Amino acid sequence: MIRFLVMVAFVCSACGAEVEKRDIDGVTYRTATVSADSIRVIWQDGNKVPLRTFPELSRYLKSEQLVATIAMNGGIFEPGGIPSGLLVQNGRELRPVNRNKGEGNFYLEPNGIFLIGDKGAAVIATAEYPGGHGPQRHAVQSGPLLLRNDRIHPSFNPSSENRLHRNGIGVRPDGKVVLVITDFHSTKFPNLHEFARAFRTLGCRDALFLDGDLSQMRTGNELEKPGNRLGSFIVVVSNSGKTPLSPPPARP
Repeated sequence: MIRFLVMVAFVCSACGAEVEKRDIDGVTYRTATVSADSIRVIWQDGNKVPLRTFPELSRYLKSEQLVATIAMNGGIFEPGGIPSGLLVQNGRELRPVNRNKGEGNFYLEPNGIFLIGDKGAAVIATAEYPGGHGPQRHAVQSGPLLLRNDRIHPSFNPSSENRLHRNGIGVRPDGKVVLVITDFHSTKFPNLHEFARAFRTLGCRDALFLDGDLSQMRTGNELEKPGNRLGSFIVVVSNSGKTPLSPPPARP
């Protein structure tokens, strides 16, 4: 039986978002449920320079007169912070979809794509992309796909002892987006099957694994603190409807 307990809630009053600590099947997670229109996927600044750290991200958002209430790292990336697959930032495709074969979590098929298009937010399998979702405003590819149409990835072993710190993103049937990361102080960490089940418990039918040990979720002033060098970011902003985020210049 999956045990579910809301432990603590931290409210971001500017955007109405809450970062909550939840215990699901013995694992403590930090979660946030937000509207799709408050989310940005960000990799580069206006000069096409990758934003590798939370402080760099924060400075860029301030220059765009945007307030980040929640931010966490996006999908798996290559050396130099280059996204391993598709990256769309404010309507510009900065990295193409990756349909190659390979080793590691990113290539554990089916992998998938989180996107925000004209019809709102979605998580789909890479093989489905673009899947009739219209022009993409934001998108990031990662893997493996945790849930698709409420089905857990067929390669996941419920008895696996591969228990690690993880983060991911899911979409509920009502269009809300759910950000999830394991709490660093959790008494245990989940295997991938348990991580997928956690998203199901949180109301998602579709969810995508983002990354592992480097993963962080930050709020408020935490964005100013130094930390790991990362790839892309998934950001919740409080004034997304007021000030558009200028896209990086198109790739030559």
